[in-house]
Amino acid sequence: MTWEIVTEARYGRHFAIDGESFRLDGAEFRVLSGALHYFRVRPEQWAHRLRTLRAMGLNTVETYVPWNLHEPRPGEMRRLEELDAFLAEAARADLLAIVRPGPYICAGWDNGGLPSWLTGALGRRVRTRAPGYLARVDRFFDALIPLVARHQVTRGGNVIMVQVENECGSYGSDRVYLRHLADGLVARGVEVPLFTSGGPEDHMLTGGSIPGVLATVKFGSDPEEAFAVLRRHRPGEPLLCMEFWNGWFDRWGRGHVTRDPVDAAVSESPTSAAAAPVFVSFPIVVSLSVTRAPAGVRCR
Repeated sequence: MTWEIVTEARYGRHFAIDGESFRLDGAEFRVLSGALHYFRVRPEQWAHRLRTLRAMGLNTVETYVPWNLHEPRPGEMRRLEELDAFLAEAARADLLAIVRPGPYICAGWDNGGLPSWLTGALGRRVRTRAPGYLARVDRFFDALIPLVARHQVTRGGNVIMVQVENECGSYGSDRVYLRHLADGLVARGVEVPLFTSGGPEDHMLTGGSIPGVLATVKFGSDPEEAFAVLRRHRPGEPLLCMEFWNGWFDRWGRGHVTRDPVDAAVSESPTSAAAAPVFVSFPIVVSLSVTRAPAGVRCR
């Protein structure tokens, strides 16, 4: 049974969910993605980092979008052209792209990407259906999402998927909020599949996902168990690990965090965890322009 959550391609390219698989232009497609955050790498270094990612054998790059970078003061949009240029550079590197616009992103980024002027005024009403919060999200998405939409594969670009919020089930269970975001993405021109992402726990998947939108998980160990939980909630859908944590971030004032390579070896990777096709986004070290992450920054 084919589950289509993408409109008919108008420019000859088509990315869709088909049962437990993805299809690109009608052919089965395995998503092998790596994170490269454009806002953590100088623009003149993007081309090198993207070529490095492609040389690793990956076919897709994914990036978050930090709201507080692009709207530092209410109504003042800036530097959105950097995302535009990054997606174009990824296409030149022969990479497809997954965009994760939040509005909350986590990502080891200040305030999870939410502007301080927003959280200072609204407090716990952020990431909910509160009208004052949704109005500010809508204003930001009015500026951001049409830019992302221009880069979709359906319009001759390279964006194949767009995320709805992030780890929302770890915060609450406001499905009205998630539906508002999903409907808003579609209304602003998103034609490629939408997805949510959260931890492989029952409450995270029930609270952080909505019907008709692909659910994905993130983890750093025990892929068999993680995918079993996802499969229980979403039978017949693709298994997608949106973030495989092969490392962890440093905290200010504490020691540098390392991980035994054996612990993160192929035998524990998501691609070996199930008989069905598995799709994965690796948080790889080239997402930063340094070999050791600064304190408080995740290598994602």
